[in-house]
Formats: sequence, C-alpha cells, structure tokens
Amino acid sequence: MEKQKYYITTAIAYTSRKPHIGNSYEIVLTDAIARFKRLQGYDVFFLTGTDEHGQKIETYAKEAGVTPKEYVDKVAGEIREICDMLNTTYDKFIRTTDDYHEKAVQKIFNKLYEQGDIYKGEYEGLYCTPCESFWTESQLVDGKCPDCGREVKPAKEEAYFLKLSKYQKQLEKYIEDNPKFIYPESRKKEMLNNFIKPGLQDLCVSRSSFKWGIPVTFDEKHVIYVWIDALSNYITALGYDPDGSGELYKKYWPADVHIIGKDIIRFHTIYWPIMLMALGEPLPKQVYGHPWLLFGEDKMSKSKGNVIYAEELIKRFGVDAVRYYLLSEMPHAQDGSISYDTMIERYNSDLANTIGNLVNRTVAMVNKYFDGELICNTETADIDEGFKSDILAALPKIETAFDEFRISDAVEAVLTIAKRSNKYIDETAPWALAKDENSRNRLATVLYNLIESIRIIAVELSPFMPDTSKAILTQINSDICSYESIKSFGAVPVGAKVGTAQPLFARIDVDKITEEIRAEMEEKKKEAEKAKEIEGVAQINIDDFAKVDLRVAEITECEPIKRAKKLLKLTLDDGTGVPRTVASGIAKWYKPEDLKGHKVILVSNLKPAVLCGVESCGMILAADCSEDDVKVVFVDNMPAGAKIR
Repeated sequence: MEKQKYYITTAIAYTSRKPHIGNSYEIVLTDAIARFKRLQGYDVFFLTGTDEHGQKIETYAKEAGVTPKEYVDKVAGEIREICDMLNTTYDKFIRTTDDYHEKAVQKIFNKLYEQGDIYKGEYEGLYCTPCESFWTESQLVDGKCPDCGREVKPAKEEAYFLKLSKYQKQLEKYIEDNPKFIYPESRKKEMLNNFIKPGLQDLCVSRSSFKWGIPVTFDEKHVIYVWIDALSNYITALGYDPDGSGELYKKYWPADVHIIGKDIIRFHTIYWPIMLMALGEPLPKQVYGHPWLLFGEDKMSKSKGNVIYAEELIKRFGVDAVRYYLLSEMPHAQDGSISYDTMIERYNSDLANTIGNLVNRTVAMVNKYFDGELICNTETADIDEGFKSDILAALPKIETAFDEFRISDAVEAVLTIAKRSNKYIDETAPWALAKDENSRNRLATVLYNLIESIRIIAVELSPFMPDTSKAILTQINSDICSYESIKSFGAVPVGAKVGTAQPLFARIDVDKITEEIRAEMEEKKKEAEKAKEIEGVAQINIDDFAKVDLRVAEITECEPIKRAKKLLKLTLDDGTGVPRTVASGIAKWYKPEDLKGHKVILVSNLKPAVLCGVESCGMILAADCSEDDVKVVFVDNMPAGAKIR
C-alpha cells in the first residue's frame, strides 16, 4: 500500500546574520513533526533553506567588503551547519540563489505579468530598510515600522505591483471555508480583521533602487522583490514550472503545513495564497504561526552579551538536551524563554533524574537479579493493569498534541509516563521482592513491565530526542520500534536479554556550571564592548546611523547663558517653521556675533535636556581640531531643513 504523503516546510532563513538559538527553534520544531509523521508511516518531504536576496544583504556585503554572493555563501553555510548540528532530517535545503529557483521565479513573474496580475506603476510611501517593506502613514505604529519598530523614511520609485485587491474576496472566502488554514485561531482573526477585510492594497513586487536580486527578464532596471522570490521556494524546490512541473511537485504539492514565525504570518496567509490563486495552483492546507523564543524576558542582543548560539548549548548539554528544552519549554501560542537556570533545572530533573535514572536502575536490576534476561511475565497483580493503561494512554495524547502543534504537550505526555514508571518501581519495590525467593516470578514480571514501558518511552521520545531514543533501545537491547508496537503493551519477548546500564545524562553540578556560565557571559559582554571600539571609536551599523536625524539649520539668534560660562543659547531655523533652541558648549571658542547667520548641522532627534535652565532640543556638530581648539561645522551653501545622509 502506498504511503500517504506529508509535505512540511520551515520559513527559509534570511542570510543577514548567523542565527542564534531563538532562530533555531523553528527547525527543531519542524523536525520533530517530520520525525513523528515518519514514525506514523507517512512519506514525508521536509524542506528548509535560505532567503538570500535584498537591499539589506547588498548593504551588509558592502560593509564587509565582499560581493553579495560571497556574503550569502558564508551565512548560508553557517545556517546549514546549525541545522545539521541540531540533528534535523530535512530532505532538501533550498537557496534562493540556486539557478533552478531563479529561473522558475522569473517564469512565475513573467506569467503573472502576461496575464495582467502584475502591472507597472510607481510606489511612494514610507520604507523600512530592515524589513524591506513599504508602509502607509496609517499602518505605522507610533510613527515607526509596525513589524520591527524601527524608523521609516519616505521613498519613491518605479515598481511592478501584484493585484492583491483582485483576489481579496476569493481569499476571504477560502479562509472562512477552511477554518484550519491559519492556525492558531488568534492568528486567523488577526489576518481577517486587521488586514484583509479593511481592504488589500496592491503589493510592490519589484525594486529598482538596488541590484542584488533576480532580474526581471523584460525590464533590466528591476529586480524581483522578496515576496515572489522567497515565497516561491515552497514550490520551486519541488520542481514547479509554469510551463510544466516535475513529478516531485505533482506528488507533494499542496503542502500539508508551512511552519513559520508569527511575525511573517501575513506574508504566508495573504501574499502567498494570492500568488498561488493567480497561478491557478492549489493552496497549502495549513499555515502555523509559532511564537518566539526569548532570552529570559529579553530579546537576544550582542550588545547585551546575552546571545546564545546552538553550538554553545550543544557543547555544554548535548544535542538531545537542547532539543528537549526547546520543544518542552515553548508554549503553544505565547512567547517562550530560554535561560541557563531553567535549562539546568530541566536537565537535572527531567533528563537525569526522571528518564535517565529510570533506564539506568531498571537495566541494572535486570542484570543484577536475572543476569540480564527477562525470564517470565506471568505473576501479575492488580497494580499492573493500571500501570499498563497509564503507559498506553500517552500515545493518543501525543497524537492530538502533534495534530494541534502543541509539541510541548506531547513532550510532557512522554515525561509523565516516565514519572509513572518510576512510581511503579516505588510501588512494587523490586529490591524487596528480590529478598524473597518465592517472589522471583513476581519480580520478573515487574521488571518485564518496566522494560516494556521503557521501550515505549524510547519510541515516543524519538521525534524529540533521536539519539537518546537509540541509546535507550540499545541498553534494553531491543529493535522493536515501530508505531504499531507502541499501541499495545507486551511487544518485548520473554527470554530477551538487556544490554549494559549506562548513564544517559550525568547530573550537572549546578554551582560549578553556574559559575562557568557567569564567567562566560561576562566575557561576552567584554567582547561586545571591545567590538564596539576601533581605535577608541564606537562601531555602529547602518541601522544605528539611520536613527540619527541630521538637518541643516540656520542660527538666527545667539546669546550667552547666565551662570554658564561654557554655554551659548542658539535659536535655529531648521526649515520646519518652528524655532528650535539648542544650548551648545562652544562659548570658549565663539562669540554670538561669530555664529549668527551661519548654517550648521543639527542632530534634530536628540532627546531634549535642560541645561542651566535652558531646554536644549538638539545638538550642533563641531570638530576637535587640536587639544584645545574646537571648530563648528558650517554649511552656509546648503538650504535650511536639508537632510544630511
């Protein structure tokens, strides 16, 4: 009988920076789902990869002194290394710089243009460079980008547009007719009520202000923008071609689920479905928007010295412990957090004490009391049936949890039966039974039940902790690991022999490792401070510089400030029509008459401060020319209000 197919994808990672552990959660989550589906017998195709075009990458490459391709090659390599390090079983890793992808994207763009779904126009709006998104004034939050909270700037350029408005009603009906298309429910309501029903604006799908992108074949000034380029990866990876797709596409599309972060759900549930509708292709069955993983309650930041990378955690705790933590600590619909304290606690309590101790002492007892052999399973007691029922109750809970993407609930279900098995040991007291020769058969039954429960636990752990699952099966010397075998109790044959007990997880010395981590975090902070300085000058990136608003301003009035020998009170015309006051510490080098009528460069968005009773709303630029010589930067040939870039 042919296996049922299951196509699952992650969002493709943007190759701007090496991802930290918060970015790596998604690949582990998706891998656990893919592994579980394979365990159930599905024919799984698991896709991940990298998004490699755009203005931001062009800028980063320029800053690094390399070509954009060299830049993305390096970062894409780091991303793939992390995927492999975390033991993920992707079937394909797509890069949007792959030749086959670029050709397919050009064909997609051409088809949409030729059938009238893409048209040429001009875009004028507010642009966020980090998000590579245009916004209208009404879409801003507190005057800033609604996605990332950064500054936006006016932009105007020729562009091609996709007719989202044409497909709005069709999309709205599809979402309402397919209630599980957007999951969880809260995300669906957000998309419908906040974005779709108020009215969709046509989408800018090309850019002409940068070159690092897939060229529009019929208009060399333009490159294809991120939406069509990146989102198309889900079908181009399968060999989609508007002129005739390959067998892989015919077999696996539509996707069963796209696993994505909550911050990009709009692109996957509005832009992507409309692109597919315009192409005449089926829509994915489901889009799951997962929450974020934070460091404690903060976002990870190099400047704070709190960035954690996957390899650091793996080196200290091991791959499976990292996977376990990520999958067990992340809530279904709320942001999760990672901290060393909670990770150490989870490691010692769940892995070392509960799972590791269960396996170790059970295998040791079988070896001690029966030379490693499971001799019989005949002398039962009432307690056994309840124990078996509790063990078997986990699987339906796990299935439901995976169906609803409540992966932490699935992990908890397995941990619960490990705890139940430990309780069974306490209830039956095998060490006491071993002292009575007449209880030998009862002891053998108890140990058989424990080995069988451990086998079931090992199989159920395999999507989360694949190496640990194999290690447990090796210790109990069993290769019975099918999905069918964990639906009932008693698959281990009487007469089987167990292996040797080996500690699965060595308990962590909390004080010792806490001190090591504290020292490491302090070193990270020091390195972050050092990295900020090059010959005494703080190092910033282009986003930091973009936050500083520099304007040309004319000094219309200037006077000394009483009781402040160093300060002059400047009245400036910055082109807004509203006079601005600035207190400047240049009285030692300039008299009021030296400054009045000159034009200077003003930092116009500096937070106001009161200096000697004067509210100073900005700062003017000056240069330290020698040890005791300061010169104001005059720009008399520029108009007041002109922006310095």
